[in-house]
Amino acid sequence: MRLNKAFIILSLVFGCGMASCSLDEELGSTLTREQADSLIKVPALLISAYNGLQLPFQDQSNFWALQEMTADEAVAPTRGGDWDDNGVWRALKLHNWTPDHTYISNTFSNILQLQFLASNVLSFNPTAQQAGEARFLRAFAMFSILDGWGQVPFRNPGDTLLNAPRVMQPAEATAYIISELTDIINVLDENVPAYTANKNAARALLMKVYLNKGAWANRAAPTFDAGDMQKVIELADAITASGKYSLTNYFDNFAYNNDAISKENIFTQRNGPGFSTVRSGNAVFCHWAPTLHYNQDPSGWNGYATISDFYDKFEAADLRRGGSYPGVTDKTGLKVGFLVGQQYNGAGTALKDRKGNLLIFTRELKLQETDPNTLEVTGIRVVKYPPDMTSNETKSSNNANNDYVFLRYADVLLMKAEALLRTNNAAAALTIVNEIRANRHASTWTSIDLNKLIDERGRELYWEGWRRQDLIRFGKFLDIWQLKPADNPKNLLFPIPTSDLAVNKNLKQNDGY
Repeated sequence: MRLNKAFIILSLVFGCGMASCSLDEELGSTLTREQADSLIKVPALLISAYNGLQLPFQDQSNFWALQEMTADEAVAPTRGGDWDDNGVWRALKLHNWTPDHTYISNTFSNILQLQFLASNVLSFNPTAQQAGEARFLRAFAMFSILDGWGQVPFRNPGDTLLNAPRVMQPAEATAYIISELTDIINVLDENVPAYTANKNAARALLMKVYLNKGAWANRAAPTFDAGDMQKVIELADAITASGKYSLTNYFDNFAYNNDAISKENIFTQRNGPGFSTVRSGNAVFCHWAPTLHYNQDPSGWNGYATISDFYDKFEAADLRRGGSYPGVTDKTGLKVGFLVGQQYNGAGTALKDRKGNLLIFTRELKLQETDPNTLEVTGIRVVKYPPDMTSNETKSSNNANNDYVFLRYADVLLMKAEALLRTNNAAAALTIVNEIRANRHASTWTSIDLNKLIDERGRELYWEGWRRQDLIRFGKFLDIWQLKPADNPKNLLFPIPTSDLAVNKNLKQNDGY
């Protein structure tokens, strides 16, 4: 079999992205598959595919921003001359983006690159396990594109790069992702670290597909097939039956050593210094740096906050609202969770802002802060990942050992509760939710409905990159909320970027754009 020259060159470029390599010889017009295999090793390609998760998902201005800044959880206010960025952050919060919005365009491209990297592995004779991992990563990318844009460019491995990819519409893309995940559950290993694609990761992602299937078909009026909900329940039961997971001390799921101490994490991305030749990424600091003030330790960029209406959803005793965390608070004074009020250093001294005013984070927040005396302190800050303070290397280079969390067991339990509730089994749903709430020291409920469940998903999964998807599925995304005064049904989908429409004639702009 002969391979297209352009395909080989692009494969080499991506495959060499995480290691030092060069191609000294001049490529001929074609290479046999055997020759290609001698140049590009499947393990290296698979590492590149895993690393392809970092930019679209860990970076604060990619898919995380599209899921959280557009929702009722996160906001990046303009603070004087800081955080304006030509209005891109305000556009996300106000839902007035365009097809040329920088972060929407970049995210679309970066997720498609992940899809290419994963699909590329399948062209070079991977083992069944390697193929299963690559197919999971590809399914995860397709799932994300479908969720955000409603149509999925797709190219089979080995297809020429000279032709534009065909485009799957929601029904076809959903069926394909279901078929892929169902198939690889029988292939993937179960007894591997959470940063490796595994059986339960495929099951958990498949649960999300079945839950969102009706929303993807009709975002304005989602439906929930009883058979799909039963699949969600069965998949959750299979994950529980594996015996690998239980509810953990909440912030341990996100700590620098979460690979060792979390009993909830099902699929993560491995991070940290020293992982440059193994699946790696060092962008997890992007999930605390944007929110922390310049004078805190670690120092931040003084940007992100949450709205007070969301903060008020938490009971005072709820552990998820935050507090001290060992290895962080005792060293730096920094707490985790939601930061409001006076902030302190490790010696217990009250911190000040750059003007010498006390650093007191306030509930008040505007999209454009202009008062020089208060703009550094407005907004409740959020620290979901306890900063890694374990080494000088970490603090000096922003590298951190916290593995980035995609899928975890508490989410599986809440998805099962939702499926039970949507099939009129509120009693069983209530039992599951109360189990989680008891572990988090929240009060016990005597009843449950969809409104209470969407709030509970917010409390449990805040800033984990699921909020927009959840709000659409629950019919809440177009609601008016704090800092968002109006909306338009077109915003249930992101626009296809103008640049992508220009190079792929099979893409069609979404309605309203």
